[in-house]
Amino acid sequence: MTSPSYAVRVAVEAADREACFAVRKEVFVAEQGVPEDLEYDEFDAVALHVLAVREDGTPLGTGRLLYGESAKERTGGDPSVGSLGRLAVAKDARGLGLGAVLVRAIEDAARARGLAVVDLHAQTQALGFYKRLGYEAYGPEYLEAGIPHQGMRRVL
Repeated sequence: MTSPSYAVRVAVEAADREACFAVRKEVFVAEQGVPEDLEYDEFDAVALHVLAVREDGTPLGTGRLLYGESAKERTGGDPSVGSLGRLAVAKDARGLGLGAVLVRAIEDAARARGLAVVDLHAQTQALGFYKRLGYEAYGPEYLEAGIPHQGMRRVL
């Protein structure tokens, strides 16, 4: 996916994955105060990561998809469900519609892997964003890394 100001792609190369981690560090660790040992986990090595970059290569946003064995804990073991997570957009790139483009890229990757549903743990302040993209909230609100969250799902 491409726009005049950025491109979104699956992060295949090591440098792309490092760029994804840099955006997450900026947003989750520096801005939101999530401890680094909670932000990065064993699933980063097996997840599908997407990356948005400016034309000059500056990383702007990221997200990841867990599926198969890596998603079991978050999806109740249902192999048709993927888990979207770690969606982050750099502060200077917000308002460009990039978050929605990243979500759609992750959904496309989920479809390509035969998944029927995408599940996510949304920060409650982002519920409206995900609802506009077709996600429905379920279950009680809970704390994750000290931040209120809500489970959400979308049938693809």
